[in-house]
Amino acid sequence: MNQVNEAGRTPGFAPDSLLLNRKLPLWYQVSQSLRASILGRPQDASTRLPTEEQLAVHYGVSVLTMRQALKELEGEGLISRHRRRGTFIEPRARRVSPVRLLGSIDAIVAQQSGERTTVLGHGRAPVPGDLSEFFPDCSEVVSYRRLRCDDGTGEPTNWAENAVRPEIAARLDVADLERWPMTKVLRDAVGVRISRITDTVEARLADPGTAELLQVPLLSPILHYTGVTYDEDGTVVDVARIRYRGDRFSFSVTVDAH
Repeated sequence: MNQVNEAGRTPGFAPDSLLLNRKLPLWYQVSQSLRASILGRPQDASTRLPTEEQLAVHYGVSVLTMRQALKELEGEGLISRHRRRGTFIEPRARRVSPVRLLGSIDAIVAQQSGERTTVLGHGRAPVPGDLSEFFPDCSEVVSYRRLRCDDGTGEPTNWAENAVRPEIAARLDVADLERWPMTKVLRDAVGVRISRITDTVEARLADPGTAELLQVPLLSPILHYTGVTYDEDGTVVDVARIRYRGDRFSFSVTVDAH
């Protein structure tokens, strides 16, 4: 993501590339891609963003669209804009946002980025009964359990369980899961050609395991997210189940009228 300038200098901020989907609002796709780049940046990277014009050229959009995307991130508290000085990442910004559903892989990556991740464990396991419909030809999956915490406070915000097809898991480096969301690892590191992700969000009560991991009272409200990832052949490669703290996240859906 970031490139190092001359020896001894702070690495400059370079946003990830983005393949635009013309069926979705361009400003939203750009804001989500840039958000993922900001939240996934190295700790020693520059906090100064390129200019509006440079970012517009990078993403292949108009300056007006870029300005709208930056306004969205400014409203989230991720960046601050200063006349004649430029646009800067807020290093201490509280990284809390709604769980949003909109049809973009980059939006999924952005939603899962920006928090400190610890891999709690991984290994082969029988396909859970409630996931058998997604893995009809598998007797086992490789399960990954991860805890995400706020970078600033260290407070747990959500924990994730992923069930991955064994042949895909064999190409996956567990260390990548402490740096990037599973969706980004599958797409960019493993090379899975993702065709779609179906999302479901439910309101549930925290069971004992979730209550302990998220440091919330037993039976307190949580948001339970299930994401099913399909490759270009229509085969399920990953099923993610994420439990979000109810006091840290809300549920939001954006519907494009066109």
